[in-house]
Amino acid sequence: MNLQRKPLTLNSQLQVKIYPDQVKVKDGWLSGKAYVNKQVILISGKCSRLESLKAGHAVALSEIDGEFSQIMPATNIGEFDFKKYYQSKEIYQQLRLKSATVSVIKKVSIIDRLHFWRYKLQQYLSRMPKLLSFFSSELILAENPFSETKSILDNYRNLGVVHLLSISGLHVGIYTSIVSIICYFCKRTEGEAFFCCLLVLLIGIFLSLGQPGFVRASLMYILSRILKFKRILLLKIDILGLTCLLHLLMVPNLFLGVGALLSYLLVLGIQLTQKLSRFKQAVCLNTLITPLLLFFFYQFNVLTILFNCLIVPYFNYLVIPSVFVNLILFPVIPAVSKELDKVLSITERLLGLIAHSNVGLWTFGKINWWQCLLLLILAAVITIKLNERISRKYLKNWIALLTISYILCFVSIHYPWRGQVTFIDVGQGDSILITTPIFRKVYMIDTGGKLNFSGKKREPQLNKITIPFLKAEGINQIDGVFLSHQDADHVGDLKPLLEQVRVKKLYFGKGMLKNPAFRKRIEGKVQQTQIVELLAGDVINQKIPFSVLHPDHEGEGKNEDSVALTFLLAKKRWLFTGDLDQAGEMKILQKYSNLKVDYFKLGHHGSRTSSKKAFLQAIKPSLAFISAGRNNRFGHPHQETLNTLKELGIPWVSTQDYGMINWYYDLFGTTKFETKLSR
Repeated sequence: MNLQRKPLTLNSQLQVKIYPDQVKVKDGWLSGKAYVNKQVILISGKCSRLESLKAGHAVALSEIDGEFSQIMPATNIGEFDFKKYYQSKEIYQQLRLKSATVSVIKKVSIIDRLHFWRYKLQQYLSRMPKLLSFFSSELILAENPFSETKSILDNYRNLGVVHLLSISGLHVGIYTSIVSIICYFCKRTEGEAFFCCLLVLLIGIFLSLGQPGFVRASLMYILSRILKFKRILLLKIDILGLTCLLHLLMVPNLFLGVGALLSYLLVLGIQLTQKLSRFKQAVCLNTLITPLLLFFFYQFNVLTILFNCLIVPYFNYLVIPSVFVNLILFPVIPAVSKELDKVLSITERLLGLIAHSNVGLWTFGKINWWQCLLLLILAAVITIKLNERISRKYLKNWIALLTISYILCFVSIHYPWRGQVTFIDVGQGDSILITTPIFRKVYMIDTGGKLNFSGKKREPQLNKITIPFLKAEGINQIDGVFLSHQDADHVGDLKPLLEQVRVKKLYFGKGMLKNPAFRKRIEGKVQQTQIVELLAGDVINQKIPFSVLHPDHEGEGKNEDSVALTFLLAKKRWLFTGDLDQAGEMKILQKYSNLKVDYFKLGHHGSRTSSKKAFLQAIKPSLAFISAGRNNRFGHPHQETLNTLKELGIPWVSTQDYGMINWYYDLFGTTKFETKLSR
């Protein structure tokens, strides 16, 4: 248990220890985990002279120039929360490195040697054919060595069988069986065989760096064997409870991670359904874990039982044997490994096609913690009662109660009693979601997008921020997407959005279609009937009437051509102007001299080129919003703009300070602001 919670600070005496297997080094950039005394931290930054680390030696950093900070929490609803994730691993701080002196640790301990051999194993596995390397790394080291194989994890998650890779710890049984068989043929005693299994499991726990599923399965095996030797009779469910208590003593933050929760819940479900047929057991297990899947991932696959029936045999009889055969034969007969990899690649491509078709995948939305608890309790009661074989009539009542609870949760998410205007924290960019209450209509202004100065291909930011948010809200269809102009930080993620979410209409300024870069974003993704080009004076008569104030002539989608939209919600008028410059603002003012708004999103992320003082004085917003990235290279929002707001007495909120900003309203005119972060 890590009791050192005092924040670390840089000083001349500070030394940071780095193990080669717990960091990645690429192009002189170091990232991963490091140690200060017994405290684990995250580390990242440029560092030279890392040859010793690449050779597998533990190194120490001294004379460090950098900055310690707390790990940033999720700044959007639905976004993966790295702060909570690392809290479950007792990691609370990160060090952003600028420079340091690197030295090899000369006094090598047993732990240092273990990390050295783990690093060598990483290197050995990385040289294997890609799929075999992926499965071997997942099963043995509980890590994914390649960013490009993340899609396999996503496929298994969408099909509802991701537990096969790491959560279940099923390979513990394989390890102990193999060791026991070897000991039997070597005529070892039962006690000696147990000692050998214990040694193998301890090595496995180290190699997986304490992966919850593996530790849970190992502890259960160890406890059951010890109790057998002592002739103490305990039910398996009692051993599971004892295992859980021991695990919590070792890792107090254990259940902050979804992996540990699912692992223990699945095994508990198996214990509770031993008397049932395979099919009924599968139904009960899926019923048990579904509340957690909805709480953490916002979706589940209704065909999971079918996929488990198909994929579990494939995994048990093809993947796992292939991994172990490959581990033995790869250094001797690499051609066999290549053939095994080809066989696996055919199956994985097929699984990928099924996963990408989204067959059976249901975007339910994020349930509250108390809803999750209620559904879990009801599912557990049904599982227990089913195992006890109580009367069907009594069981039907419980099933009906669970069904009604799911329906009520679904209705509350998909037919919300309030609408919203949400400023998604997409960093240096714009993306705003607008919805209506009850029979929800969904609109979006811009999609955000990462400005790519390196030119390297990388995963769209939308996949980490906007898509999880939409799933959390239960949204799988957007009625209209408005694009202010063609800059990447406003429309860069349009293409991946169109690939993953159904968009009924696409609105943008007239003339943007002439831009080749913009045409490339929508080519093959939308039909001509979905496209609506806008000019000043147009009114989009949807559930929310959107009025277009700019541009007044055909343009090319530049900043000065930005689409300016205004609309009324709960008697509050909103105005969005994209990256429109001051000259464009004055054009709007000349044409709509009586324009008054309640809420205004500052143009161009608070740049000095927008939000002219005369314009702000004329529209008189009661609150201004700024969407800009933290520590962005442009210095947005500019101090001149903030000074203007202060001078005019206009309060403002920024995604830099508050993360996602939500304004909610209902049919009775009640409004409420909520932010993801507190300042």
